[in-house]
Amino acid sequence: QVQLVESGGGLVQAGGSLRLSCAASGRTFSSDVMGWFRQVPGQEREYVAGITWNGVKTYYIDSVKGRFTISRDNAKNTVYLQMNSLKPEDTAVYYCAAGTGGLRDEYAFWGQGTLVTVSS
Repeated sequence: QVQLVESGGGLVQAGGSLRLSCAASGRTFSSDVMGWFRQVPGQEREYVAGITWNGVKTYYIDSVKGRFTISRDNAKNTVYLQMNSLKPEDTAVYYCAAGTGGLRDEYAFWGQGTLVTVSS
C-alpha cells in the first residue's frame, strides 16, 4: 500500500521556521517528482514547491521563493520542505505528493496533510 506521511507541522510565530518531512512507503519514489501543496479551508489547493527525482530541477510558487527550500533523500524515500521567515499567510494544511510525470503535471499519490499555523 502506497503511503505518504507528513510530519513537522505545528504552531510558530511569524518570522519563525519549520521543517516538514514526508516519508514515502509502498513503492520506490526515487524516480518520481515530489511536491508540496497547501490548502486553506474554502480556498483552492496551491502548488507550493516541487523537485525532480535527482533534485536538479525545482519549482516554487512566487510567494515562497527565497523563504522555502524543497529537498529530498532518495535513500530514505523522504522529501523535505524547509520553511523560513514564515508569515501568517503561510497558514494552511500542507500536503506531500508524488508523481510520475513532470514538475507541473498531475500528482498521483497524496499524503493526509499536516497543519501549519503561523501566528502574527
